[in-house]
Amino acid sequence: MSIGGIEGVGFTPFTAPVAGSETVTLGKSSSAEGPNKAFGDMLVDGLQNLENVTDRADGLAVQAATGDLSNIHDYTVAASEAAVTTQLTVAVRNRAVEAFNEIMRMQV
Repeated sequence: MSIGGIEGVGFTPFTAPVAGSETVTLGKSSSAEGPNKAFGDMLVDGLQNLENVTDRADGLAVQAATGDLSNIHDYTVAASEAAVTTQLTVAVRNRAVEAFNEIMRMQV
């Protein structure tokens, strides 16, 4: 599964002043990777993380099935992590689709 074709949506960030000397920038992430990370980049990173987690769980499942895995709890933890990550991704996608549909229903 390749997600390299997904690109940013061209969202222009908005900076709003906040009480005091701080400013809040909407549309940008303030995570450890810096405030200049675009929404599209965060989306691609999230999908890549999902792919990595499921690939790891699949690899451990094969090792468990062939008898090469010494600690079966490694597979159960990886499988649970993959399931939770997939559920979170689906929930975020569903909310995004709901938001898009709501925007499309707005009258201009």
